[in-house]
Amino acid sequence: MKSEEVSLNSAAHNYNNWFDDFKTSPEHDEFFKKPVAYFCTEYALFSYLPTYAGGLGVLAGDYVREAGARQFPLLSVGLYYREAQNSLTPPGYSNNVFLKGAGLSLVTNSHNERLFITFPIHDRMVKAQAWRWDKEGSTVYLLDTDVEENQPPDRSITARLYTDDREMRLKQEMLLGIGGFRLLEQLGYHCSVYHLNEGHSAFLALELIRHEMKHQRVDFYTAIEYARKHIIFTNHTLIAAGQEQFTIELVSAIMSGYAKEIEVNVADIVGLGTIKGSNLFSMTTFSFCLASRINMVSKLHATKALEIWPGHPIKNVTNGIYLPQWDKISNSGNAKASAGRDFWEKHQESKKKLLSYIKDKTGEAWNENTLLFGWARRLVPYKRPLVFLESLEKLLALAKNVNKPMRIVFAGPTNNENETNNDLLVQLKKILEEKLKGIGVFLPNYNVELAKLITAGCDVWLNTPVVGSEACGTSGMKAALNGALLLSTRDGWVDEVNLSAIGWVVDEPNVGVKMLDIAEKEIIPAYYDHITNPNGSKWLTRMQNGRRLITEQFSTSRVLKQYIEEFYIPILCQKHEHKYE
Repeated sequence: MKSEEVSLNSAAHNYNNWFDDFKTSPEHDEFFKKPVAYFCTEYALFSYLPTYAGGLGVLAGDYVREAGARQFPLLSVGLYYREAQNSLTPPGYSNNVFLKGAGLSLVTNSHNERLFITFPIHDRMVKAQAWRWDKEGSTVYLLDTDVEENQPPDRSITARLYTDDREMRLKQEMLLGIGGFRLLEQLGYHCSVYHLNEGHSAFLALELIRHEMKHQRVDFYTAIEYARKHIIFTNHTLIAAGQEQFTIELVSAIMSGYAKEIEVNVADIVGLGTIKGSNLFSMTTFSFCLASRINMVSKLHATKALEIWPGHPIKNVTNGIYLPQWDKISNSGNAKASAGRDFWEKHQESKKKLLSYIKDKTGEAWNENTLLFGWARRLVPYKRPLVFLESLEKLLALAKNVNKPMRIVFAGPTNNENETNNDLLVQLKKILEEKLKGIGVFLPNYNVELAKLITAGCDVWLNTPVVGSEACGTSGMKAALNGALLLSTRDGWVDEVNLSAIGWVVDEPNVGVKMLDIAEKEIIPAYYDHITNPNGSKWLTRMQNGRRLITEQFSTSRVLKQYIEEFYIPILCQKHEHKYE
């Protein structure tokens, strides 16, 4: 067995051993009695189900699958959105097909009747039903207000993920946090840990406070100290647009009925999330205030976060990927089947599938031995989708080299209602159609299945965020797992690795110019040397290095293990426990 195979298999073996040992521990038994509740506003559970928009949902989907595979009692809660923001949905699909294909079923009570939870908005009560997703050992509950008992505006609360309607967005966050807590309570779950995956679900802290006020017989502020002992907050973005904010007037009005219900002054609730010196309520500020444990999702992200939010107990858990979901070399996350001499051939099989898809969608027929660059993610300014195209004259010269050509494939969600993001898409398509015809393409209808195809089929993965802006990023992990080399700025998770072993680093400034210089002087020669003589090439060595790195350090096995050891167990074992009737 080759050394890289030994390394890869030992990494998997070590994780398997750890989880096997953990299953025999008293803590594992306690978690089955008092599970971990995991709340997130989006989950990528089924490619065509519109319950996700981007990286946060894909990450959450990977995490719950890992927990299921490891038989860890994680109860996940989200919302069931009915309207796709983009073309997630293939033509001809009906909602019934969604439900059947996605593995969703209505949650019922002991009498086999639909189970409802209620929560107050303004001075009225809103009902929600719940869907249960059970697959691969994982359980996710999705709340849905589209029930006949609700008024038409309330039926639309869960219509659309990330709606631009601020009032509707606030109602969604109330449903997720308050309604989600009540759902678990009604189902009889007594959870030891409440993990907020981003701040959208932070209102669940109020339900935990209500619970402590009732059962510990303490006042609001004392209950806060009890409640926060059980709350973890994971932040995924430093970008202002990702920090959910509402006017104090809006929060006060919509939360008024809830404040009365729990017998707390609404001003006391609003004060927990108010940004100093402003008229804004921040879900991030609220989360920081009410969580005892806080983490960012890469080391650089944690460093930058401490500059913005000093004085908080911020730790780091760098994101990872669920290997069986993304591994197209062995189709199982099994390193042994893929790290040897057939690695290149298996990568080429994935590339042929991608090229076939490109031909079908665009008409472009590209050779499988032509160097292929890929960029696929949300089209937002800080990710810089256009930076590789800044020096068009040089790019054209490189791409049109008869002996050593190169091609580029772009993809990303086209659901952006934001004008700036739409402008980026328009500009990108214009350049590709008018300047790079036959050299670059954009693939629409981006979803998980297309992401799998692109990350597995490209030779070089472009990762271009402004340094300090990308919390982590995982597309490069997926690409490296499948044999792509990285051409990247040193942001997010990439800042934690020796990039020269798995690709090339691009430093600021003039990123676009530098990328093409590296392509011309290093990437193109190395790739075509490999095509001429693949056995033992430097290119193949970098491919193997990349796969080994991801398997050993950037899987959700490592992520789940780290959360269990550093967050979940310490909370489980602390002195304070909930009281239940």
